[in-house]
Parts: sequence; C-alpha cells; structure tokens
Amino acid sequence: MWGYMGNMDWGYGWGFIGMAHMLLWWVLLILGIVVLAKWLFAGYPGVGHSSNLRSIEILKERYARGEIQRDEFESKKRDLNG
Repeated sequence: MWGYMGNMDWGYGWGFIGMAHMLLWWVLLILGIVVLAKWLFAGYPGVGHSSNLRSIEILKERYARGEIQRDEFESKKRDLNG
C-alpha cells in the first residue's frame, strides 16, 4: 500500500535549490530579452532623447561660430524642443 512513490515526497532531488535556480533562470532570460531590445532599438530616432540633445548641441555650435543669428537660433531651438 505505501510503496515507492518516486520523488513526490521532496526528500530527494533539488527541492528549494531547484526552485531558486529556475526562478533565477527566468529572471536572467527576461532581463536578457529586455537588454537586447534596448540595444536593437537604441539607434532609431525618436526612441531616446539623445538625438534631440545632439541636435541642440549642433545648433549651439553654429550659433557660437556666428553661422546663424540669435532670432534664427531661438526659432530653431523652439522647433527642436517640440
């Protein structure tokens, strides 16, 4: 009646360590997918603010060199900021 029941009694096998290992595996897998997605989409404009910041820096450089006047600088800066 009470014969061999396999590993159903948690007395054998990995137990809690196995559950922790599986949880760690899923966390690392999901984190890897998120990092990969961020890396793939980082180069597209509009995803981050880095392209807008670089545009404003170029505009400031042109103004500092005297290529554009103050009113043109202010107008373009408003256009870039939205």
